[in-house]
Amino acid sequence: MKGYIYMKVLIATKNQGKIEGAKRALLHYFDNVEIEGIPVNSDVGEQPVNEEIYNGAKNRVKNLKRYAKENNMEADLYLSIESGINNLLGRWLITNIAVIEDNNDFESYGTSPCFPVPDKLVQDIIDTDFSQVMNKLFYKDDERHNKGGGIQLLTHNKISRIDSTEMAFIMALTKYINEDKWK
Repeated sequence: MKGYIYMKVLIATKNQGKIEGAKRALLHYFDNVEIEGIPVNSDVGEQPVNEEIYNGAKNRVKNLKRYAKENNMEADLYLSIESGINNLLGRWLITNIAVIEDNNDFESYGTSPCFPVPDKLVQDIIDTDFSQVMNKLFYKDDERHNKGGGIQLLTHNKISRIDSTEMAFIMALTKYINEDKWK
């Protein structure tokens, strides 16, 4: 990845907040990044639980690469991010998992910071999804859905979806920016 003057990136979403977070992360390490959002399926449930979070992100990259090939699109990196609920640490948390893959199938992944979910909301989130529960708790707002996310409301405007997405992709980029140590 070193030495890239221009980098073309495809990301498996049309969500502008996720696209902006990914672009911010990439610009920490690469000078000129073009990023294009293409929505593809995750092949997991609407509300991923536990390992489905990683599986959904991985599936989106696989489906994005297939879409790019079928449409004669070229890219240097393929990105996705999936949000979900997990109790892998013994407590229910919301987290994002970012997956990055290049044309040689070299993959890396990272997570955003996690935040706790009140026990009384866990089943409702699993049965519907986090966004719907946030709509019930606060209000439906397209700006929140596309840019700030529920985390912006929960942190009283200190961390947005863009920030959280940026952090997840920075963590996923560690293998790429240190690839000589990983390969």
